[in-house]
Amino acid sequence: MKDVNTPILTVQGLQKYFPVGQFGLRRRYLRAVEDVSFSLYPGKVTALVGESGSGKTTVARVLARIYDPTSGKISLDGQDAGAIAPRAYRRKVQMIFQDPFSSLNPATSIAYTLSRPLVAHGHATFSNVHQFLPELLQRVSLTPAEQFLKKHPHELSGGQRQRVAIARALAVQPEILLADEPVSMLDVSIRLDILNLMTQLKEEEKLAILFITHDIASARYFAEETLVMYAGQMVEGGSSEEVTQQPKHPYTQLLLSAAPDPDRLADPAAEIPVLPARGEIPSLVNPPSGCRFHPRCPLAMDVCKERFPQRTNLENGHWVHCHHVQSAE
Repeated sequence: MKDVNTPILTVQGLQKYFPVGQFGLRRRYLRAVEDVSFSLYPGKVTALVGESGSGKTTVARVLARIYDPTSGKISLDGQDAGAIAPRAYRRKVQMIFQDPFSSLNPATSIAYTLSRPLVAHGHATFSNVHQFLPELLQRVSLTPAEQFLKKHPHELSGGQRQRVAIARALAVQPEILLADEPVSMLDVSIRLDILNLMTQLKEEEKLAILFITHDIASARYFAEETLVMYAGQMVEGGSSEEVTQQPKHPYTQLLLSAAPDPDRLADPAAEIPVLPARGEIPSLVNPPSGCRFHPRCPLAMDVCKERFPQRTNLENGHWVHCHHVQSAE
């Protein structure tokens, strides 16, 4: 039985830089992820929220070992992830990509797509793998299975393709799912179905899920914990209820003011000022000094340009990196 209070995956001080060329004698890097730390727990969804370009997908790809980290430590079940063989690591950590059409091989049938991970990770053999496929499709509500196994990705709807992508990840029998914008490519009418499916899988199988999204409203619905990321840096985190109802960082407030939420509007206790949009995420090749949000922040002070704020711990596990909050304490 998994201990839901013990983290299954821990990230400490994660950094990821990409080389982008050379300026004179100096090598230039895109600083995609800076000093990111968090933990994932069995049976719990952690949402990573931010605009496009904030580094969310890079974090997921590093955790999936598609990219190697520049620095920092990743621990899986208390063991250094770098010391675990890639296949053994991926048996526990699987990724669901944003676009199910491009992540599924268009030349192979659904049966072949689902058979490969079952055989590769020793859960079936080529001779008996077809016995396991109907149950796998049933777990993601694709029934009757016979109707889907012989089809190719282009013959399915967007929602059906994403369910196949989830089934492919589940075939490995993982303990962690890294879901990168799993509903952003789908029609609004079926997004809730996919989120409900993932909630059911989380509760039944005690999966730890990292839910990456730019939609902070869906993070509140789906995740127990929400982490807000801006330009490669973590700026706020805590329980989803605390972060969405009492946001402290101006960037979180900006995200929430742009997200329609009738419940929030009806809640007189909600502390969410409406902020005007101010520019876009800066270049991560030459990012601003100090707090990277300061060029867009309506509350910016001189100190915001000089150094990144230390973490301020608030109530109920809520925390924030913001000089304005520090000065108000």
